[in-house]
Amino acid sequence: MFALSDERGIFGHREPNNELCVYAALKVPADWSKQPISRDLLREHFHGWHADFQEVLASSDGDLLPRSIWMLPEGHSWPRTPGVTLLGDAAHLMSPFAGEGANLAMIDGADLASAIIAHPDDIERAFAVYETTMFPRARKAAVESAAGLELAFEPNAPQAMLDFFTPKE
Repeated sequence: MFALSDERGIFGHREPNNELCVYAALKVPADWSKQPISRDLLREHFHGWHADFQEVLASSDGDLLPRSIWMLPEGHSWPRTPGVTLLGDAAHLMSPFAGEGANLAMIDGADLASAIIAHPDDIERAFAVYETTMFPRARKAAVESAAGLELAFEPNAPQAMLDFFTPKE
């Protein structure tokens, strides 16, 4: 569930144990999360939202855990470093707004395994082959992720998100 408006959002999903997980998101300065966060403070940021959303924020029973969204720059790469390579979030940390993080991590693992199998006696070659496919794929997903993050938290949300999903004639 996505509820978006004025650079704010409430997101929810159901966990396998039937638990409802809800996230409140705000476009705020990076150091905002260093202050103590209370449900009352959070509800103030969603003042004017429908009473159902206010109730979700007021009735939660878990700890409030402020978390920033971190991402590497689009197109991030590194020079070949002997004996080391990275995959998953370590290689291409991005916001969750393209839904590609787990997909990239799995294909990274498969591609790295394939490269090692193809070059069993030359791990450096295997790493180089893997990185030549991983970097462009990660860049494409990072661009989509950054665009999705911007779309979700721009002032006219959710209209921009609705427009994105509306088929063009």
